[in-house]
Amino acid sequence: MKMIKGKTFRRMLVLSLVMLNIGCDQVTKSIVRKHVDYNESIKIISDNFTLTKVENSGAFLSSGDSLPVPVKFVFLSLMPLFVLCFGIYYVLNKTELDKLLIVGASFVIGGGIGNLYDRLLYGSVTDFLHIDLGIFQTGIFNIADVSIMIGMLLILTHLYFKKANPELA
Repeated sequence: MKMIKGKTFRRMLVLSLVMLNIGCDQVTKSIVRKHVDYNESIKIISDNFTLTKVENSGAFLSSGDSLPVPVKFVFLSLMPLFVLCFGIYYVLNKTELDKLLIVGASFVIGGGIGNLYDRLLYGSVTDFLHIDLGIFQTGIFNIADVSIMIGMLLILTHLYFKKANPELA
């Protein structure tokens, strides 16, 4: 009975993390869609951090934007849907996964679902954050992208420590 409760709690935690990431992403995109005009630039912290609403019909930095519609659908919607479904199944059912890996995967899955939801519902993903620190400058991104990057950083951190100290894995 204790094993079932632990497994149920773990699954609820994973689903909560995924939903939290999706929720934060969708709430911020909704606010931006309602209150920011396309290509408007709103300074948050001087010229270093700005809000600039754009629609991205491609993937990372608009890659794949010029693909034919059927190819774009397969590579930017169908394949990610299968990968995200497998990811959530894997994280929910593999009981021996490290906590850092579980949290990282939950962030990646939540961010991926947030962007996939936009792509399926609107045909594009709303991006709105831009960082410019002189020599370091980002493309325009959103909270789902932040979730994915944080998740990947956690996964890479897990892999680094697992390789550096195999008995911890």
